[in-house]
Amino acid sequence: MKKSPQTYFEFFAGGGMARAGLGDGWRCVFANDFDRMKAATYAANWGDEHLICDDVANVRPSQLPGHADLAWASFPCQDLSLAGDYLGLGDASSSVQTRSGTFWPFWALMRGLKAASRAPRIIVLENVYGLLTSRAGKDFLSVCAAFSGSQYRFGAVILDASRFVPQSRQRVFFIAIDSSVDIPHELIDEMPSADLHPSALVEVQKKLSSHAKQQWLWWKFPLPSSRAKTLTDLIEESPTGVAWNSDEETAKLLSLMSPLHKSKVLEAQQSRKRVVGCLYKRTRIDDQGQKNNAPKYALMASLDVFEPPAAAQAVKQFSSLRGPA
Repeated sequence: MKKSPQTYFEFFAGGGMARAGLGDGWRCVFANDFDRMKAATYAANWGDEHLICDDVANVRPSQLPGHADLAWASFPCQDLSLAGDYLGLGDASSSVQTRSGTFWPFWALMRGLKAASRAPRIIVLENVYGLLTSRAGKDFLSVCAAFSGSQYRFGAVILDASRFVPQSRQRVFFIAIDSSVDIPHELIDEMPSADLHPSALVEVQKKLSSHAKQQWLWWKFPLPSSRAKTLTDLIEESPTGVAWNSDEETAKLLSLMSPLHKSKVLEAQQSRKRVVGCLYKRTRIDDQGQKNNAPKYALMASLDVFEPPAAAQAVKQFSSLRGPA
């Protein structure tokens, strides 16, 4: 007999990338996002049958159907980084929440489901690396306290997007399992592993309360094989329909770079090989203590030899790209 797909709730759903990753073995029964443009994208990708476009604080447990196997929440990251002044999650009782503090109404929903004996068996949270360090680790500890106080066994791992795509984006994943669920022993390690638990995670875990430490798990699972393709493999040599920057615009962007990233551009030019890189703005503190958005040039190199001026074209092609801080 064919096994029924497992069910899940998708919070802070965006365009539905968690849904894309989970695939056909899982069935979404509820999705939520506050942003109308993101909700429209989600509906275009997956339909709007289970989608509610509203503030998560307005969602009630009664709107969440059945007893889902999984709740996924990629809650906002802005206040866990310099771009958001490290305002953090704030407190659950705060009358005015930060954007990242929308974690708390989400968690209130999970507690409501728990009280109704409908708590998801698995909860996954995803956020930026700054969650480990924002407010000197207080936000990380707050999430851990939320899990341990609701009878979940939990742990966190760090995964880098570079294992899947040609861009390095480290992300924190909390994986929490209801205490009523048996966890296969092969998924748990006695000690942290370098691949999943870098030193920053190990250090902040030491700050957990004694109760939270009792609930903590060092997750263990096989990592995906190394990525075979580079960005250079994916980018066309002579793309059409591209809004190229002028020489003046390119020079302006290059002038904003730090000496370190200027040296990377020079090294690429001198290599006489085909090198493709991305230029994006990243918030940093300058010498006067002010925030700025100086461009950072991230190079993905290839051994393919090319004829000039392809290097200059590559810089221009990607100089207008932007990424989150």
